[in-house]
Amino acid sequence: MPNKPYSQACENNKAPILAVIRKVFDQPITVWEIGSGTGQHACYFARELPHLIWQPTDLAENLPGINAWLDEANLPNINQPLSFDVTDSVWPCDGMDAVFTANTLHIMGWQQVEILFERFQTTLNPLALICMYGPFNYNDNYTSDSNARFDEWLKGRDPLSGIRDFEAVMTLAESAGLKLLMDNAMPANNRLLVLKKSIT
Repeated sequence: MPNKPYSQACENNKAPILAVIRKVFDQPITVWEIGSGTGQHACYFARELPHLIWQPTDLAENLPGINAWLDEANLPNINQPLSFDVTDSVWPCDGMDAVFTANTLHIMGWQQVEILFERFQTTLNPLALICMYGPFNYNDNYTSDSNARFDEWLKGRDPLSGIRDFEAVMTLAESAGLKLLMDNAMPANNRLLVLKKSIT
């Protein structure tokens, strides 16, 4: 069994995120987590929200670490993590009623972000809810000096990554039939966007 991966950011942001998603995902439902990372969020949210079924997903190389967290947590309402890449020709689901994703849009290249929302058009069920956490720029401006430094670090590591413009993301969301319900300010200059799929 591999050592459990650990993210201090997950520990820092899990409680503020929970305060929002507890209100959004208030009915029994399966939540697909796109980009589960270490698996810390999956275990914490599943434990705190026992009415949900949590479905972790991530790139294949990250699944052993997620499984290490799941094995220790031993919770009945977390499914085994699935290998998932937004560019996969077939997604591992027939339809999704709820999606959670944290700190993924700025890690993916913009083309991958576009593909993500394109796939949402066909994989999200009507009235599906999406909670999307991370930093965003507004009106082409950083919201803090720390976000500007973070963006510089991201692009130094991978020129295709970077903090996304809120307006550009909302354009993609609208094209996928998604409506913004909430834009929540979060600690450390992050946001938590809540989107809902239209009926038609």
